[in-house]
Amino acid sequence: MNDLNQDEVSSFLNNHSSGLIYFYTPLCGTCQVASRMLHVIEKLVDVKIGKMNLNYFPELAERFAIESVPCLLFIKDGELVEMIYAFHSVPFLYEKIKQCFN
Repeated sequence: MNDLNQDEVSSFLNNHSSGLIYFYTPLCGTCQVASRMLHVIEKLVDVKIGKMNLNYFPELAERFAIESVPCLLFIKDGELVEMIYAFHSVPFLYEKIKQCFN
């Protein structure tokens, strides 16, 4: 999972790309668990996954109306199609991703 900056996210959206953007904060314990889940997911699916420390990008939190972390944005063709806060489990995430990108 690559760390993204604001320019990369803008380019990703402007180029009508598809993938996942994971927002976290380093001191969030739930985010650490979610990160481990996404590392497993990365090996199972062929979907771009980027991550961003929300502490450094408050304008994106406002733009996407992010209420808390962890937060996973599902972007399809440059548009936000879904946002989840509760990651539940690896199988749950896997099924959500497959539904969105297949």
